[in-house]
Amino acid sequence: MAAAIISLMLATGRVLESWAEGQAERQLHSLLERMPRVAHILLEDGSLKTISADDVKVGDLLVVRSGEIVPVDGMLITDATLDESALTGESLPVSRQTNDMVLSGVLNAGNNFQYKALQTLDLSTYSGIIRLVESAQAKSAPGVRIANTWALRFVPIALTIAGLAWVITGEISRAIAVLVAATPCPLILAVPIAVVAGMSNAAKNGAVIKGGAALEQLARAEVVLLDKTGTLTYGGPEVGEIKAKPGTQDLQVLQIAASLDQYSPHVIAKAIVNAAKERNLNLLPVSNVKEIHGEGILGEVSGVDTKVGQIIGQTPDWCNVVTPLRVGIYQNNELIGVLGLDDPIRSESKQMIKDLRSSGVKKILMVTGDRLETAKNVGSILDLDEIHASLKPEDKMNIVLSEMKLAKGTVIAVGDGINDAPVLAASHVGVAMGARGATAASEAADVVIVDDTIDRLTRAISISKFSRNKALQAAGVGMGLSFIAMLLGAFGIFNASQGAIAQEFIDVIAILWALTALRNITV
Repeated sequence: MAAAIISLMLATGRVLESWAEGQAERQLHSLLERMPRVAHILLEDGSLKTISADDVKVGDLLVVRSGEIVPVDGMLITDATLDESALTGESLPVSRQTNDMVLSGVLNAGNNFQYKALQTLDLSTYSGIIRLVESAQAKSAPGVRIANTWALRFVPIALTIAGLAWVITGEISRAIAVLVAATPCPLILAVPIAVVAGMSNAAKNGAVIKGGAALEQLARAEVVLLDKTGTLTYGGPEVGEIKAKPGTQDLQVLQIAASLDQYSPHVIAKAIVNAAKERNLNLLPVSNVKEIHGEGILGEVSGVDTKVGQIIGQTPDWCNVVTPLRVGIYQNNELIGVLGLDDPIRSESKQMIKDLRSSGVKKILMVTGDRLETAKNVGSILDLDEIHASLKPEDKMNIVLSEMKLAKGTVIAVGDGINDAPVLAASHVGVAMGARGATAASEAADVVIVDDTIDRLTRAISISKFSRNKALQAAGVGMGLSFIAMLLGAFGIFNASQGAIAQEFIDVIAILWALTALRNITV
């Protein structure tokens, strides 16, 4: 009967945790869902043929349509505007010229372009990242669980007390009383209950923790590595500066630009239109719209010839825009305004860094594929300990592995792009920005921030610490009372029946203690 009860409790504990892990997994997607499936091959007669990406051969001429993902690595035949944020962390679209390399997994953010395949699908960049993730997951060993740690100590103690009671007194009934009183319930049920309660609380606070091991590791956070684009910043271009020529209003310049850009699918054009909408500007009538690849969009706005796009030649003194990406607005071939776009820092990032330090995190690093100048600017504002920029996925992995060797506690990596997936899988705890981040990052991560707010990370850490403490307390109280009951059995004060009754009381106390982890905490 005792064995049956223990088996039932063990099974129940496993079912509880498996259920919680299953709830987390159902909110995620597969890494392979973003894998390029098809490619458009350019035939000799100028027509296009859609084939499987697996069938692309080195030397094939391919066409990538607007909004599509590049299937294989290659070399550009025509100019292209690319969104490389998924691979490099560069938040703003970049212009690539003929003969430049283009990597699989990047998004065409401009017009259709042609390029020559230099690799097959299996040997291209995106497939390599998938292999990095698989390799990192295979090498990543789960942390030692609380229950396992306590069990390693508790079982030998129980057997020793029972053995000594039998050897010294010669009464096997005392040994039986000791073993009956040696309840495993605080480990089998109380600890998983506290852990599952913590996972539930974290989910309510916007962070899905994929398993008890991840929660226990999260509670021991010591080093945090943060990606820049989409993690510390919003991850997309926004209009930050507006400069207008003397005699022209700033909002008038934005209104003219947005009126023309509403007809463009370009990501920068969308950012300009959104900026106008946020300021409640009415768009002006437009006609004769024409978009020229690499230059911008042209048309007539309220009957005036207008162009929005690249700035040509020297700029006058009034357009002192300091943001990295500038867009010029011309009317009748005269520059009337300049818009500066950048990837702004999240409003909650600075407070989140302070909260991380308050929670016991000793070291905070930025690891990004973006340019060093941009990374330094963000890092100085947020007061980070170290800044590593212009990194490839394998460079990020090397940094996190190095930190894991040095740290005594947990190393946490946070990111949202495909290029972050390997480092999330390799770290002790990987945290993905799941609301707008790449599926690859969510799949590789142990924790997923389900809304687009980075301060959920500090809440998840606080909840994990609280739940882990409750689990330790429940285990400690339960094991302490069990130890007293075992001694009473060894000295003959408790018989087996009394030990069984004591065991039930101990079980109830430990479980009730663990249930206090369900309380909401202020984080």
